[in-house]
Order: sequence, then C-alpha cells, then structure tokens
Amino acid sequence: MRVIIAEDSLLAREGLISLLTRLGHEVLAAAVRAEQVLALVARHMPDVAILDIRLPPTFSDEGLRLGTAIRSRYPRVAVLVLSHYIEHTYATALLDTTATGVGYLLKDNLANARMLNDVLHRIAGGGSAVDPDVVSALLPAGVHEPFAHLTQRERDVLTLMAEGLSDQGIADRLMIALTTVGTHTGNVFRKLGIAEKASSNRRVNVVLSYLANRNRAVPLQDS
Repeated sequence: MRVIIAEDSLLAREGLISLLTRLGHEVLAAAVRAEQVLALVARHMPDVAILDIRLPPTFSDEGLRLGTAIRSRYPRVAVLVLSHYIEHTYATALLDTTATGVGYLLKDNLANARMLNDVLHRIAGGGSAVDPDVVSALLPAGVHEPFAHLTQRERDVLTLMAEGLSDQGIADRLMIALTTVGTHTGNVFRKLGIAEKASSNRRVNVVLSYLANRNRAVPLQDS
C-alpha cells in the first residue's frame, strides 16, 4: 500500500515509517507541517494519508481539517487520523464529514502492528475504523436513552461494528454464530431507530448515531 505521513515529531515519524515499511507498505513522503500535506497528496496520490491530529503551526486540529479536505478533494485517498487522546468531538467531526475511507486511532494503540495493518486495509477499501478505546468511552453502561435499551451483548456487537469488523469478524471475536450476530445487529438497528434505506449504510449510520450522542453519555469510570 502507498502511504504518506504527516507527523512533526521526529521519533514518532521515523518509528511510523519503520513500522509501515516492515508491514510491507511504501512510504512515499513525510510532512512535518500542515501546509505541506495537500501538495504531497496531489503529487503522489497515495492509497492512505496518515495524519497526526495536531500539527504546526497551531497544534490544534490541523490533521482533522486536512483529513476532511483530502476526502473531499481526493475521494480515492483514505485518511487515518492519529491522536494521543480520546477526543470525542474530533472523532465525531471526522466521521460526520465523511463516513467512509476514514479512521481515528490513538497513538498508544499503534504498538499493535496487526491492528494498524488491518485498519489501513479496511479504510483503503472504503471502510471506517474508530479506536476501540474511543468506542468504549462513548458507550458506557449508564448511557441514556436509547442506548440504555441495548443488552450487554448488543453493546459488544455495536463496539465491534464501530471498530469496522464485518459480521464474520464479530462472530469470530465473540465466538458466536454468524446468525446470532445478525440477530444482535438487527436489534441494535431497531433499538437505535436506524431504518433500512437503499441510499444509506446502516452500519455507518449506527456508529454515527452513538458518536453524536457522546455528550449524553455518563463517563465510563462513573458507570
């Protein structure tokens, strides 16, 4: 897979380049400032752009804004945004703008090379991926309506859906039958009011639905 990177930290940048190379990906270019990124994307047309969420000059949300710009201008280029922190607003904003070909991961989880590799392939294929730690923080046990009506197993299934797993992947992870996964996903769609429409992707809509309800959630540690 052909990749460009935007990361201002030398150690993080070189570590990511090394990891991606070991995974068999081709790192085409690496930027250290936000204003360099769009030109690199236009020049190289990578499969994926990996962006630190905070880049010079302001170290605020440059990576997020670049991600939405890339997806708008170059829809064939997937975007993976990396962050040190669980920033609900940023994750939601990214997915609200473009729910396909995007990922939001915490940097601490990049120690898991297999997870990174899976996410890159998933988003390059038009899927989406949200870090499981972000998902867990957004779906605490004490969440208000309508999520309070979900059973624990339905919460488990929704969490894995948000990670981007297919029904078969969810079945394998939870060690349950594929038909059981179908039952649980159907219940999630019904309880959260996600209607089946030819023009929409219900799996994406259900993820966006609970992300949009983040401000109503009770903090995980208080549940």
